[in-house]
Amino acid sequence: MDLPFESSEYRNRQERLFAELPDSSIIIIPTNERKIRSNDVVYPFRPNSYMLYLCGWTEDEGVFVAHNHGKEIVSILFVPPRDTNKEIWEGIRIGVEGAKSWPVSSTYSIDNIESEILKIMKQSNHVFTIPGISNSIDNICKGIDEISDPRLIIDPMRRIKSAKEIQYMQEAASIGSQAHTYAMENAAPGMGEWEIQSSVEGYFMNSKSTWSFPSIVGGGSNATVLHYKSNDCLVKDGDLVLVDAGCEVNGYASDITRTWPISGRFTESQREIYELVLKAEKAGIEACQVGSPWSTMHLVVSEIIAQGLIDLGILDCDLKEALGDETKLDGPFRNFFMHGTGHLLGLDVHDVGGGRHGDPGAPETLEPGMVLTIEPGLYFADWREDIEFPERFSGIGIRIEDDVLVTNDGPLVLSSSCPKEIIEIEDIVGSGF
Repeated sequence: MDLPFESSEYRNRQERLFAELPDSSIIIIPTNERKIRSNDVVYPFRPNSYMLYLCGWTEDEGVFVAHNHGKEIVSILFVPPRDTNKEIWEGIRIGVEGAKSWPVSSTYSIDNIESEILKIMKQSNHVFTIPGISNSIDNICKGIDEISDPRLIIDPMRRIKSAKEIQYMQEAASIGSQAHTYAMENAAPGMGEWEIQSSVEGYFMNSKSTWSFPSIVGGGSNATVLHYKSNDCLVKDGDLVLVDAGCEVNGYASDITRTWPISGRFTESQREIYELVLKAEKAGIEACQVGSPWSTMHLVVSEIIAQGLIDLGILDCDLKEALGDETKLDGPFRNFFMHGTGHLLGLDVHDVGGGRHGDPGAPETLEPGMVLTIEPGLYFADWREDIEFPERFSGIGIRIEDDVLVTNDGPLVLSSSCPKEIIEIEDIVGSGF
């Protein structure tokens, strides 16, 4: 197995981490445990993102341990040993010897982890680990009086992507864009939401990728449910369908949303809302400038959305009242645009380091190398009784989302090949038949 990055990049990450830690520290990062789906059937395994970031280990049961004394950093990878009986059933393991090519100082059998960790702990004054990932590691650390969370240091590191990370994210965005386009081309009234989902995710698989989160495919009023999960209804003639889907390349995610008419033509009401959301999305992307406060993109998008709702007669107030508190932006426009404008993107879809609207710890300003989503939306749920709006907008849910790299030359849209202009969409939908 080839690592997705040069060993030097992993070691640089380890060195940057320890540059922020006090002398005589130990850090323990276990990978995820396998999860039972039913009886003896497990969910597909996905390694812990911190494990991927620090050393690239992808098998289950691995634990990354590193410690420092003076300037020397010693890193250890604990892995399952080779076992013929298990390998007959589950596949060949890399094993302790095979793991020596990983970017660590040494490798040990996971069978010896407790004694080795306790030995290192006796020489260490500071223990860093992430609780709740591994029961065995949590048990080893039970007797420790004070345990610190390394995520406070690692998460800001992960905000800024290297050139190689950006390459993988561009690849994921390109595959995601092609998958969305393929679904549009092969859509027709009367299709099931699940069929559209299979078009998208099948394209991921054909590209040797997998989804980065369970796809959202909502037709008609289902598009007004932000994290709709069922994907089990028919999409009727005249309905819009909202598809929120992304894939992974070497653990790095894309996250793209497109909304389009299953019949291939927007109605006048659908067009009005779509054009408003698209205008807001483009302005949000343009706001992704180096040095710009993180909150700027949400403010810019919110102002356009709020003014548009006033212009369409959906809100009967001035812009200031529609927006509400200057900081919270909690005015009545939030009845129709309930979520944030975007989030950081990387090894996790909602990547670490803060960033979603209302999240603590958001970066103060945008920096080169950050990758984030811009995803305004408007939702007019016909099942809600707490809000009022013109009947002609009933059941319309529209979100448009792109993946954006912040650069010194301005924002670069990684998902730019995915159609979003009305003329493009109307030309593409159903063209595959």
